[in-house]
Amino acid sequence: MLAMDYRGPMRVRVTQKAMPTIQHPQDAIVRVTRSCICGSDIHLYCGMVPDTRVGMTFGHEFTGIVEEVGSEVRNLKTGDHVLVPFNIACGRCHFCKQGLFGNCHEANPQATAVGGIFGYSHTAGGYDGGQAQYVRVPYADVGPTVIPDWMDPDDAVLLTDVVPTGYQAAEMGSIQPGDTVVVFGAGPVGLLAAKSAWLFGASRVIVLDHLDYRLEFAARFANAEVYNFLSMDDPVVFLKKTTDSLGADVCIDAVGADASGNPLHTLLGKKLKLEAGSAVALHWAINSVKKGGVVSIVGVYGPTGNMIPIGNVVNKGITIRANQASVKRLLPRLIEHVKEGRLNPKEIITHRLPLEEVSEGYRIFTSKLDGCIKPVLYPNAA
Repeated sequence: MLAMDYRGPMRVRVTQKAMPTIQHPQDAIVRVTRSCICGSDIHLYCGMVPDTRVGMTFGHEFTGIVEEVGSEVRNLKTGDHVLVPFNIACGRCHFCKQGLFGNCHEANPQATAVGGIFGYSHTAGGYDGGQAQYVRVPYADVGPTVIPDWMDPDDAVLLTDVVPTGYQAAEMGSIQPGDTVVVFGAGPVGLLAAKSAWLFGASRVIVLDHLDYRLEFAARFANAEVYNFLSMDDPVVFLKKTTDSLGADVCIDAVGADASGNPLHTLLGKKLKLEAGSAVALHWAINSVKKGGVVSIVGVYGPTGNMIPIGNVVNKGITIRANQASVKRLLPRLIEHVKEGRLNPKEIITHRLPLEEVSEGYRIFTSKLDGCIKPVLYPNAA
């Protein structure tokens, strides 16, 4: 089969790989119909995530047709068109029973932290992902969800990660009616976080980024106030002034390790990799939120240290909430939001490419070319 093949930082290609096989009675083999390139994939692509091994296939957002199921799979059958959450979760461990599917204790040998994730380095279990014609899906009775007949598959593929992650970012903010919410980052997750903030009752949603085309998109898609932080002397001071000198009720870090805006963090976190990425957005979130406010983190950072102003967190009485989105828990609610028209995820798709052009997709997305917001790959096996 054809599959994306990681060859080292900034190098991917399409190559022939062996077909995946059933390795456990709870497995399924899925023929991929759509697979996204995610901002989190860019962290891998740029060498920001440890133990990303040459030869891996990325891709944790995908839909597909069930081709084969293991002997213990009961909820799926051959021919089902499914969306597959990026979490690989057993459904029965201590954390899955709490709905923390992103923290499954069985799916990942490194389970002191994150659970298993498709196509996301060996720190997340070493599973190959869905930027391929076929993929092995463990615990097939837990994660994969049959796509409703009425749903556009382009909407469905975005329910595997980006929509739940943006929605959970807003949920973790404990947004109250009338709150002011600031979202750092106008990438796909930031866009969905801003859009979701309204669903929780926000009265004002502000988005910061440094790319005008993404800010223009955020203004249209999420009905947000948008500002380019490159035009500000100090984004924290600006945000304080525009919130009656109090700060925002909720700040959401939807950027993570690849944040721009501070030369020191860029040097230490992105160039020298002495930090777990550049923590600029997290600094701004902590310093911009009001006393007693909430900082919600869904941006991806590596598992090593960052220079974080923890003293400000303590002295301001800030609540910090962070996690990988538990897709399975959120899906019923999100499917209803899509059905009722409150969310229209496919609006963020700007680029559709065949799998064979995956390297071009990464180049366009990483370099922020051609107005790219969200690229989707279509394997020819679809």
